[in-house]
Amino acid sequence: MATLDDWMADEARVRAAQAHFAPGGGLAKPEQFAGLNGLEQMSLMLTGQVPAPPISHTMDFICVAVEHGVATFQGQPLFRHFNPLGSVHGGWYATVLDSALGCAVHTTMAVGEAYTTLELKVNLVRGVTPQVPRVRAIGRVRHRGRQMATAEADLVDAEGKLYAHASTTCLVFQARG
Repeated sequence: MATLDDWMADEARVRAAQAHFAPGGGLAKPEQFAGLNGLEQMSLMLTGQVPAPPISHTMDFICVAVEHGVATFQGQPLFRHFNPLGSVHGGWYATVLDSALGCAVHTTMAVGEAYTTLELKVNLVRGVTPQVPRVRAIGRVRHRGRQMATAEADLVDAEGKLYAHASTTCLVFQARG
């Protein structure tokens, strides 16, 4: 089982690969993804060949690992992610889980395929506090059909404690252009 030190090393590796991009991230150009499947596209981000998207900087999380049907995001909510009640806003949980779910589905896309989220369900089961150094959202595809994909994700700490879980249904279609 991976330790918090392992998690931090994974994050440091990806952040170092991304360091040459402008602060705040960016978007890959369509020509950088041309002829590549979804897993190949996601792998370019981990190796620093394309920037991490701006949402990962806004919400303070980053993709740290991908494989076919699986995507892992890691982060720590900061003070700016707290709601008026003094706890982490549910939108932070939803965003990191949605990223893991969607990118897990993304890794299954063939060249020329695309997808969009049709449904997202999030269950918050425990509060992430400032004392939790990092959490991981691990998304896994449960079903990949010709026109639909489903995925599930857990948000856990380095000791395996569950903070939230989510599911999604995505529509799969031929990409335009």
